Amino acid sequence: MIRWIFLCTFLFVSGVIELSYAVEFQDCGSKIGHFTKITVSNCDTSKAACEFVRNTNASLIIDFIPSQDVSKIEAVVHGIIADVPIPFPLPHPNVCTNTESNIQCPLKKDTQYTYKAVLSVDRNYPRLSVIVKWELQDENKQDIICVKIPVKIK
Repeated sequence: MIRWIFLCTFLFVSGVIELSYAVEFQDCGSKIGHFTKITVSNCDTSKAACEFVRNTNASLIIDFIPSQDVSKIEAVVHGIIADVPIPFPLPHPNVCTNTESNIQCPLKKDTQYTYKAVLSVDRNYPRLSVIVKWELQDENKQDIICVKIPVKIK
């Protein structure tokens, strides 16, 4: 009986520990929309962070629904290290004119859209853990969506 209780307790604690390491995509202030699904290429969601390998590309797909009509979208990305946001310039931040983004503007409220982006992970980036803050902002610089993605650069 004691072995049975020990086994059940061990399995429960193991499950809790495993769940605590799962990647969590955190909303960081979406104002005029919300995301419904986020996919990061080669991200093992059972780990604490998505692993980005230097000298490769990482793909990001965000399904989202704006709560109002939007005529312009700009992607704004920061790497947060020790609570300090560091801007990460994108080669094509204007989502509406970037054909790779899969978005055609204007956007209609309450309609689901799928945004796609490719992030180059430079071979000179340091090996470290970082929170990637990805925002899609409307013409008034309001966050349609804002998501924080835990990343470990390898």
